[in-house]
Amino acid sequence: MAKKKKKSSGKGSSLNLNLMLVIQLIVMLGLSVFITVIISNKTRENSKQHLGAITDERAQIIENYVNNAENTLRAFSKAEQITNLLEFSNENDFDFRTLLPDKGARAEVPATAKEGSDAEKLIEADKLQRAAQEYTISFGNDIANLEGIWVGTWDTLVLTHTNGDPVIGMTTRPDRDKLGQLQSSLMSGDRGLWNAGIIISPATQKQIISMYIAVYNEKSEPIGLVGLGIFTEGLVQTLDAIPVRGIENSFYSMVNVKDGKYIFSHDADTIGTEADNENIVKLCEQFKLSTEDSTGEFEYKYDGKTYVSSYSFIPKYGWIVLLDDYKSEVFALTTTMYIYLSAFGAVIISLIIIFNVITKRQAKINEKLVSTIAKNNLTKKSLNTAMFKDVLTNVNNRIRFSMDAETASGDRSKDYYFMMFNISDFSGINSQFGNDSGDLMLVRTVNILKENFTENGIYRTGSDEFVVMLPAEGEMTSSDAVIDKVNNALRQLVVPESVERYGTIYPKFKIAIIKKSGTIDTSVVTVLKDMTNRTGEASYGMIDYQDLT
Repeated sequence: MAKKKKKSSGKGSSLNLNLMLVIQLIVMLGLSVFITVIISNKTRENSKQHLGAITDERAQIIENYVNNAENTLRAFSKAEQITNLLEFSNENDFDFRTLLPDKGARAEVPATAKEGSDAEKLIEADKLQRAAQEYTISFGNDIANLEGIWVGTWDTLVLTHTNGDPVIGMTTRPDRDKLGQLQSSLMSGDRGLWNAGIIISPATQKQIISMYIAVYNEKSEPIGLVGLGIFTEGLVQTLDAIPVRGIENSFYSMVNVKDGKYIFSHDADTIGTEADNENIVKLCEQFKLSTEDSTGEFEYKYDGKTYVSSYSFIPKYGWIVLLDDYKSEVFALTTTMYIYLSAFGAVIISLIIIFNVITKRQAKINEKLVSTIAKNNLTKKSLNTAMFKDVLTNVNNRIRFSMDAETASGDRSKDYYFMMFNISDFSGINSQFGNDSGDLMLVRTVNILKENFTENGIYRTGSDEFVVMLPAEGEMTSSDAVIDKVNNALRQLVVPESVERYGTIYPKFKIAIIKKSGTIDTSVVTVLKDMTNRTGEASYGMIDYQDLT
């Protein structure tokens, strides 16, 4: 009996041990499933956030690109040459068709005329139109990816255009209904601006960003308009350059919520056609009247494959930016987790290995996400620098000068000094010593100006000219102090520069200084140019100065 009891006790211990092992296995397996599900869900969420972050970056770059174009057109619309031309046309009720008939044939302008006569008006109109056209060409040369920038009367008669005579004299809105729609859009737009969005240009048959700004007189009456077309090629190149590690097969598109049509698409044949994806159609309806930013994602099936689409809505322009990729690629890590679970979930060692793998991969995902955001921020910074900085000398360019001048006009009680430094016979330096030597002289000039003036106040306004903008305050309140500063800079600028294999450059400069307050715009550049052309090469102690306050 005792032996039988002993055997039963052994079997019971064995059964209990096996049961404990089974329970432990079940617990570990359950724990493995629990941990893996949690981490997989987290990885899935991070994958969505990664996709969304790239989409948001693309949307921000698109918005910045269009905003920069709007700021460029605003600066152009405020130029004195433009406003003078439109005010003359409006105040004199002058019909420029008498001066600029179709096909660019210019009317003959008499040399002299009696005061108040039609001939005198024709002479004045010809002078103003030529000055505005010259400024339009000069301004357009500083705009990258430009299709055209132009000035027109309120009824859209083209007065100036970067494309010259073939366009000048044309009326862009001969249809009264379409003209009325344009005028209504301008007057109801933000400070007279109407952004027509991204369209196919009738002239070039290429995609452009098209916008217009109304120009008003002192009575707040519209006297004309300016228009701008910028090719989207530069924007597309910027978007294509964004790194998309981990989702290499992704593709982006953009839809206008107003008509539900594609603006951008990886399939060029769908551009300009209505989106047939039911999710996109619903988003267009949802955002058509929305003024709030919105982001999100959705899944859909196409041609037997499942895709994940991340979107970001830009309410200012009514555009939805989408980034799509295969679901299997977006959630590749999640799929890998389940494979690990099925292969190693039965044993604790496998659970530890899976946990370590997940942790390491999670860290890599975070590193990639941080790296991607940093690179995208660098891309935005580079885009902004390219818009407002001169590439060679890294000082401000003419567009930045226009914006800073407009800001300075806000404080009419404050005086400013403007100094122009123009390298004499710069083309001769390039011809005799080579373009590299010419570039060297430009950089050398900027470095010397930086030693004497604040870098933020230095602008390259032409190929061989620089303008310094200096507030009349502190030590620089007195014009004598400013002139002394300029003379000191001139003494450094005219020091000869030896060029290996070519000889020695003896630089000369044309310099002029003006003091101005009140309305400040790019016309100060014209005044300074006239002064330098009139006085010729500058010499120490003999700097031309005018007080225009």
